[in-house]
Amino acid sequence: MKRVIGYLISIVGLISLALGLEIFNFENDFLARFNKWYITIFGGILIIVGIIISYMDKGRGSRKHSQSEEEVPIYSGTGKHRRIVGYRKD
Repeated sequence: MKRVIGYLISIVGLISLALGLEIFNFENDFLARFNKWYITIFGGILIIVGIIISYMDKGRGSRKHSQSEEEVPIYSGTGKHRRIVGYRKD
């Protein structure tokens, strides 16, 4: 979920960066109140924050545990005649 929020923040940052650099000819009274450099810097900060948020979510749950890392086999018998009879959580 954090990854989606990070992407949305980055998209808002890209739009703000484009408005600050006047890539789009979008006239708005609200944006005219602010200096174009402030809008550009704010957009760049939003892009960086969005990327950081989306990468922070990557560490969670992306590593899958195999059966050998979570469970220890229980053997019955000795030598070549051993067989696995169950698993114990370690």
